[in-house]
Amino acid sequence: MTEVPAVKKTLDKDLKKVIRLEQATHATGRQITALGLALLFLALVGALGVHQAALLDQGVFIIVAAMIGGYMALNIGANDVANNVGPAVGARALTLLGALVIAAVFEAAGAIIAGGEVVSTIKKGIIDPGLVADTQVFIWAMMSALLAAALWINLATYLNAPVSTTHAIVGGVMGAGIAAVGFAVVNWGTMAKIAASWVISPVMGGVIAAIFLGFIKIMIVYQDDKITAAKRWVPVLVALMAGVFSSYLVMKGLKKVWKAEAWMIVAIGVAVCAGTYAVLKPLIARRAAGMENRNKSVRTLFVIPLICSAALLSFAHGSNDVANAIGPLAAIVSSVETGDIGGKVGIPLWVMLIGAAGIALGLFLFGPKLIRTVGQEITRMNPMRAYCVALSAAITVIIASALGLPVSSTHIAVGGVFGVGFFREYYTARRSRPGPKWKTEAQRLAKVSAGNVGNNNKRRKLVRRAHLLTIVAAWVITVPATAVIAAGLFFLLRAFLAA
Repeated sequence: MTEVPAVKKTLDKDLKKVIRLEQATHATGRQITALGLALLFLALVGALGVHQAALLDQGVFIIVAAMIGGYMALNIGANDVANNVGPAVGARALTLLGALVIAAVFEAAGAIIAGGEVVSTIKKGIIDPGLVADTQVFIWAMMSALLAAALWINLATYLNAPVSTTHAIVGGVMGAGIAAVGFAVVNWGTMAKIAASWVISPVMGGVIAAIFLGFIKIMIVYQDDKITAAKRWVPVLVALMAGVFSSYLVMKGLKKVWKAEAWMIVAIGVAVCAGTYAVLKPLIARRAAGMENRNKSVRTLFVIPLICSAALLSFAHGSNDVANAIGPLAAIVSSVETGDIGGKVGIPLWVMLIGAAGIALGLFLFGPKLIRTVGQEITRMNPMRAYCVALSAAITVIIASALGLPVSSTHIAVGGVFGVGFFREYYTARRSRPGPKWKTEAQRLAKVSAGNVGNNNKRRKLVRRAHLLTIVAAWVITVPATAVIAAGLFFLLRAFLAA
């Protein structure tokens, strides 16, 4: 009789420990490499600042501000860009590497091509620069605001909380302005609108995403003949996305290159929508021919539009949010060169390149963490759900811009993800079938208490509440937190430099 060799459990445990140690070592190595590349980028930015400020009396401020602006751009790439590509990655329409490449290219292109030739020295009229009499005090305030926003976004990224970079810089400018001049310097009407957007942005994005997901479920997913329904409605939905995104691109992505009238934006959207429908209807009909009557087949029809939406969202984001890094930097450069702290300032090309390169590099080095959070860890994504999130982001921005409401693209996109998840919970609960029939109520209760059968009245949790609480908390305290940090940095800077 052959002996069966004993299983060496101790050896198995040791091997598992070695594997875990190797994985931890590789992760630590990647983090160190990313940190090293980020520091190298900041060193290059500092060298560029030295070259630009060589002949200026207060050129040291340009050098330091350039490095802070580069640091801010890295953090924007690490945190904010996840909202544009996260749902597509979670839906497996894009691989993580593909999303990083697309987002980096289009973010940089948006920043360079349409990032704006002119910006106000104070973003969105948060404070009145006329009340800041000393140019040097103004420079200290802008540096404090920029560094405070960058530090806060860095912390939020570490905590897996996607926050609004616009709100971070708004809070920083407000706090530094109050520290420099007093509460009278703040435009409280603008701040009230920004506070209102904390609620308006995510709710509007979530509601619109849920409406579209409900439409898709009712008109396509739960139809007996899904393929026929898809051939009817997918061209309409994709054409609608094309029309909305063309209007979104003209309104937000190209607004600093070409200022289109409202009627022209609408006309472009309608024309693109109609043209896309005419082209797509026969193409989708041919592609759908022979498909199995399954949800998986229908989802494939949304993949290409979803990839295009990720690219366009990234372009528009780069053209707008690059100003959060380079706006204060451009204001500092202009103040040092001219001594003027009011009016408009031009953005030099080298400043624009710092913003574009920093966002792209920050996305590659540190972005995957937040991309996974937005795309995979809040609620499960598929191409149809991710389509609803992307479309709701564009529609919400268009509606809010038309109404004059300052909204955050971050809040909208994440709100759309939560809206999709909570709608799934609601719809799943409504469509749940009754459980098995029991001979007696006592028998059913005994089975439930023993854990052998679920309670059909209990709604399935399809959204991770822990992420909801973390993200909402980060949203609420972003402006006050960055304001406090900026005020503290301003006092430190003034005490150190005025001594």
